Amino acid sequence: MDIRPTTDQDLDVFVDTVHTAFGLFPQTPAEDGGGVLWAAYEMDRSLLAVAADGRPVGTAGAYSFELTLPGEVLVPAAGVTAVGVLPTHRRQGVLTAMMRHQLTEVRDRGECLAVLLASEAVIYRRFGYGPATYTARLTVPRRRAASALPRARRAADGATSAGTVEVLRRADCGGILEEVYDRYRRAQPGALSRPHRWWALGAGQPPVSRAPRYVAVHRDADGVPDGYASYSLEAGSLTADEIIAADDAVHTALARFLLGHDLATTVVFKHVPTEHPLRWQLEDFRGGEVTGDTDWLWVRLLDVPRALTARGWFADGELVLDVDDPFLGEHGRYLLTVRDGKADCVPTHREPDLSLDISDLGSVYLGGTAPSTLVRAGHIRAHRPGAAVLADALFRGERAPHCLHWF
Repeated sequence: MDIRPTTDQDLDVFVDTVHTAFGLFPQTPAEDGGGVLWAAYEMDRSLLAVAADGRPVGTAGAYSFELTLPGEVLVPAAGVTAVGVLPTHRRQGVLTAMMRHQLTEVRDRGECLAVLLASEAVIYRRFGYGPATYTARLTVPRRRAASALPRARRAADGATSAGTVEVLRRADCGGILEEVYDRYRRAQPGALSRPHRWWALGAGQPPVSRAPRYVAVHRDADGVPDGYASYSLEAGSLTADEIIAADDAVHTALARFLLGHDLATTVVFKHVPTEHPLRWQLEDFRGGEVTGDTDWLWVRLLDVPRALTARGWFADGELVLDVDDPFLGEHGRYLLTVRDGKADCVPTHREPDLSLDISDLGSVYLGGTAPSTLVRAGHIRAHRPGAAVLADALFRGERAPHCLHWF
């Protein structure tokens, strides 16, 4: 078997192979090649696994994203996608070979992080990825959607915005969506960039795709768009693909708009961050049913010192981390020193405070998973009292990480 890079001429073979691996049939693209999920594939970052007889048997791709870290720091990150192996060649080492080849290429490009959305949670930990952001679905019957915030208080403390909401069709406001999302993702830890070509080609899921949607656009007091909610309404069920908002007041205004839609009997918010205040804004706390609470973005560190010094920090202290990376056959012990929001990370021979797998470091990296949780779960080993508490304080971000982007 051979693992080889692809070119634009391999697109049809690549698409056919990955669809066969998942038992799917490709859609027909539009005349401009857009309107399909693979329109934004970067063929210079894709791989084909080829059997001895020349047949393609596996695929793996990557996108060039920016990931927002705690402290509003933007770093390049490889967005791993289109990973599949034909049913005839599974459990023969094809996936392992592609993952090792891909991680080597990502590191050679100078990227210290790779991210993905895991189709199956049991697959990617062994390759060094750990779940780092989480999402849930919130379903609210409209009859139970009354707000818990009194009108006077909402007006007094800014819990609702002073702006306006306008309903547009998705086809008429692509530029607004792109602009508002880009401002949002630069301030939201865990968010990924959506390159212009994604919007232009309609590559992805709504509202990036060209699927018909209504969009509630929120504008501030000066008329500048600062939030939107993409939604569809069918048989009384209003489903919000995503709400993008500059702040909680804008999010509240958009949520109240959706919950107040006269023709909706139920409102479904597809991507709600863990601990989001939306449920607390309902008069009936049980009026919102949380389902589909699951992992979303998985993170893989490829250069521990570089990754740790890149993000912002919000507490001072120092830890010695003993990090094992069995998939790449690497092991390192690092002294992490944080002062005034900046970190220094250097190799050390000091006794460790925490011993952990590279996948667990990926899970805690964005601040969405407390190190003490993984200590209690038996993933991380704490070597002294107080080490887990200090790690919690150090790795916690200014806000919970969240990723909406599908890739």
